[in-house]
Amino acid sequence: MTTHIDLAIIVAKTAILALGGSITYYAVRAYGRTGDPSLRALGLGFGIVTVGALVGGVSHQIIGADLAVGIAIDSLLTAVGFGVIVYSLYVE
Repeated sequence: MTTHIDLAIIVAKTAILALGGSITYYAVRAYGRTGDPSLRALGLGFGIVTVGALVGGVSHQIIGADLAVGIAIDSLLTAVGFGVIVYSLYVE
């Protein structure tokens, strides 16, 4: 049975997937046009954050893992993705 919190998680993760996927797509597309390595790193960073949200949500909603496991996966990949995004700001 889907509770209100489960529904909120599904809606939020769907929005993150759509918006994060869009950012990733446009960053990689810009990299293809310009060849700028910082845009490649930016796209990779946002891609990691987006995949983290997806995997965290899937682990809880579909696989049935504990909510804390989903949050841990999401948080770990978000931290890695943000690290790559910070790196992208310093690449020349």
